[in-house]
Parts: sequence; C-alpha cells; structure tokens
Amino acid sequence: MNKHYFFLDGMPRAGNTLLASILNQNPDVQTSANSLVIGLLHKIHSSKSTDLFSNFPDHSSLDNVIENIIPNYYKDWNYKYIIDRSNVGLGDTLMLLEKHLKNYVKIIVLDRNLEDVISSFIKVHKNWNLPIEGQVQHLLRPNGLIHNGMSSIKNLKDPKYKDVTHFIMYEDLVKSPEQVINGIYKFLEIPTYNHHFTNLDKFSSNGLTYNEEWYLPSKVTVNLHDIKTDNINLTRHEKLPEKIVKLCSKIKESF
Repeated sequence: MNKHYFFLDGMPRAGNTLLASILNQNPDVQTSANSLVIGLLHKIHSSKSTDLFSNFPDHSSLDNVIENIIPNYYKDWNYKYIIDRSNVGLGDTLMLLEKHLKNYVKIIVLDRNLEDVISSFIKVHKNWNLPIEGQVQHLLRPNGLIHNGMSSIKNLKDPKYKDVTHFIMYEDLVKSPEQVINGIYKFLEIPTYNHHFTNLDKFSSNGLTYNEEWYLPSKVTVNLHDIKTDNINLTRHEKLPEKIVKLCSKIKESF
C-alpha cells in the first residue's frame, strides 16, 4: 500500500484526541497518539555529530536509515493516510522532514488560549495535591507539554510555512466540527469521508489505546485523553486567579 504521512501539532488540551477520534472513523485514515517518531528521527540524525561518524562520514548510508524511520515505524499500519502527532515545529524537524519525507509535508496545527489550556489541565488534575501556583509552575516548565506546544506553534506561524500548515482553534473544532473536518480534507488533498459527530468512539489508534497512568509530583493518576462520546460541546472552565492570568499574559508576550 502506498502510504502518505502527515502531522498533527499544537497545544495540549486543544482537542487533539477529539479530532483524532473523528478522523479515525475513516478506514483510510489513522491518527496516532503522542508519537515517538520525530524523537527517533532526531536521535539517528544526531549520530552525524559523533566522532565515529566524523571519522568516516558516510552520509548516504545514514540518510537511508533516516528516510526509512517513518515508513518502518508505520509498516504494520494498514492505512493510506497516517497522521503522526508530534511537535514538528521544534528545532530542525521541518528541515529533516523536507529532506527525508517521501511525500510533501502537511501539518495540522491545533491551538487554544493559554489560560483555557491551563484551566483544563487543572480540572483534569482535580486531585492534584499542590497549590494552584505550584500546579501552574509545573505546567509551564521549560520543555513541558505546554512550552513545547507554544514554541512549535510560534515557529510554524512563520510565513515561510504558510503552504504546509493548517491552523485550527479549539473553539472552532467543537462549535463547527464538520466544517473543520472538511477543511482538513481539503488541506491534505485527500478524499473526503462522511463522518458522524455524535456517539463517538473512544480514541484508539491501530488497535491500541492509551495506558492512562500519568504521574505528576503528587503521584496522581489522571485520564488526559478521555472525550465525551455522546456529543461535542464547548468545555468551559473556572476563571484562573488574576495573578495566574497576568503570568499567562507575560508568557504569551515572550512567545
């Protein structure tokens, strides 16, 4: 089967699991969970900076390995279109993909207001035994999920990537899911499918589901990938304390 590989990037708690659950209704499409693929790509490519490689710089042979990381990882996924969920806007990822991906690069980018992202995390971690300031400090840590999502989005908003990115706001996804899905098909340039937007299935990908054990400083296990299956509604969260809102504003300004 001739496969095409696309990417899903953006903020956490921005509807990634919901979007993937809808797209995966299509028997030709499969959207991954949080993926290891880009990390593997970087690890192999980083071999070029080792003394061993410098001593015998066989670029062609190592490039053969790099070019086959994605196809080999998804070798047993019997779908025409695979959407890999990764922060592809970080570092030199796009350069590597443009060089080694065997089809054109296309990236779906999900975004959501930072305050709402933080509120959503706090809600799902309702038994988290930390004061709210400690929770927010942990959530906004360098190289954490939120930080990486914001950094990746910032890079992908560069005008030079306008032809390979398709931005979606969380609010648009939940208010107009059919319109958003149709926009994705148009962007990816693949055949459409008649999706349903009620009585959704729980997220699964290639027959697997998340192992929902997520350990935080409080050792609390939470379910970050649960979705409402009966219908799609806009989730509202309690307002954050003013000092947290101000902190979020400062962070957004730094990006």
